[in-house]
Amino acid sequence: MIPEEKVREVAERISIVDVVSDYVQLRRSGANFQGLCPFHAEKTPSFNVNPAREIFHCFGCGAGGNAFSFIMRIEGLSFPESLKLMARKAGVEIEERQLTPIEKQAQSDRQTFQRINELASDFYRETLRVRPDGAAVRSYLANRAIADEIAEAYKLGAAPDRGDALVQHLKAAGIDLELALKLGVVRKSERGWYDQFRNRLMIPIRDAKGVTIAFAGRVLDSSLPKYINSPESPLYHKSAVLFGLDMALPSIRTENAVIIVEGYFDHLALFRAGVRNVVATCGTALTSTHAGLIKRHAEKAYLLFDSDNAGQKATIRSMELFLEQRLPAYVITLPAGDDPDTYLAANPVEAFADRREKARPAFEYFVRSLLAETPADSVDSKVRVIDELQPRFKKITDPVERDLYEKEICRLLDITVHSFRKRMGGMSLSGRDLTGRQNQAVRTGDQTQETLLKLLINYPEARDEVRRTGIDGLFEGEYLELARLVLDRLHDDDTVHALHQLPDNAAEPGVKMLLSRLLVSDAHIADIDWRIAFDNCLRSREKRAIVSIRDIAAQLARLEPDSPEYSALLQEADALRTRKAKIQP
Repeated sequence: MIPEEKVREVAERISIVDVVSDYVQLRRSGANFQGLCPFHAEKTPSFNVNPAREIFHCFGCGAGGNAFSFIMRIEGLSFPESLKLMARKAGVEIEERQLTPIEKQAQSDRQTFQRINELASDFYRETLRVRPDGAAVRSYLANRAIADEIAEAYKLGAAPDRGDALVQHLKAAGIDLELALKLGVVRKSERGWYDQFRNRLMIPIRDAKGVTIAFAGRVLDSSLPKYINSPESPLYHKSAVLFGLDMALPSIRTENAVIIVEGYFDHLALFRAGVRNVVATCGTALTSTHAGLIKRHAEKAYLLFDSDNAGQKATIRSMELFLEQRLPAYVITLPAGDDPDTYLAANPVEAFADRREKARPAFEYFVRSLLAETPADSVDSKVRVIDELQPRFKKITDPVERDLYEKEICRLLDITVHSFRKRMGGMSLSGRDLTGRQNQAVRTGDQTQETLLKLLINYPEARDEVRRTGIDGLFEGEYLELARLVLDRLHDDDTVHALHQLPDNAAEPGVKMLLSRLLVSDAHIADIDWRIAFDNCLRSREKRAIVSIRDIAAQLARLEPDSPEYSALLQEADALRTRKAKIQP
């Protein structure tokens, strides 16, 4: 555990401008520095660094945070790792607490596990490159037109067709084979130790830092099983590992998008063609952990799975995961019978780029696939389609996107919106919970709430006034979450340091993005009469509440009093009246 005072000391000794300048060419622009964003491709600078706040924010892709956040994202490091990196640059010595005996043993074992995998990887690689035992794999790679530079990039290897070749190699290196057994590279029987992988092409599986944590062994003919993967181990948890992530991260940061494929050779085919922002699952379905990992690095995902029944199910399951993560997902389709390997063998990479450009949103793909499987040619089939759509449709959080899909589904099914909503349980755009609408306002920008937040950040008196007035009547959605964070964390005696730490205290990505955007663009708030600005914001909020109530009243006049939509709108109107009452002086 690193003491908080050390974190503070490092933060005080470094300048975010100096940190970012190692990666981005910055130029002064008013109170900020500007440059081309390192996290997405752009020609006009939208990446801002505020030296007073020690905050960065890109108005193009939304990336933002403090110096630690920047290093974590651009280097793919954890917070402790980024802290230690910057501590070395700042000349701050980090002394961590003494490890317990159990922790020391676990650390020692982990280092040994990593050494075993590296020894195995080097052994397989050397066998492929120069040893006679690697001839069959060399021939296999040549037949598949896999050049030496590609084999080197993946560190491909060959497992000899002998029972204990790796066992003898590990013994010679002084390795305890019981530890190697835990990694699954060797096995044990009554007759002794033997190799897990024999006469196979060896594909190392690496973590995001490029450390070998497991292996996949592929047969050289049509025999089964085609692949043998390392079992779960202290280093390898397949539900949390994406193959090729270490190779893809630089391109993912540039394009802000990732392509997900099923197989190792699908990955290799795209990489060989110059498509580098690609990852693959390790012989398992995409998991929620995978989806969360992808969201940490990219703003959208492309699904490129087989077109067979299993591939379609995998696509739909992945769509559900990304809907839950609120990460846009698209489906790239290839001609029937093709996978990335066969497609790129017969077509230029530009043809693939065109297919990626024409990729459909995953939910639209799902709707079309469902209708192809269950034609909407009867009442019964339409009901079945709606029931199949329902759980996925409810996961769409963007109200505009939801409304558009609702209209398109009704058009395809040739039913009324009222019928669709009734079958969905009374769900509607107007009667939906307020959170979706409020968070949409955050994405599009609510100037009144943003001004109030800037006042909170800059003026202790404004924070006192908000506590007196009541925060719930002034803010909504992510604005409310951020306002609570500001009131909780900012204190008059330590505002500068607390502001630097705020991005680390924000749990939701949307709140972090909003915070960094506000902190790099609040210079105009300095030296104003906060009381006048605050009162103007209150009047603006009150006027908007009145307009919204009138709009709801007009909608209520057109609805049946016993309908679910009518009840939901009444609740929304009551909530608006309550907020209006709270902000009235």
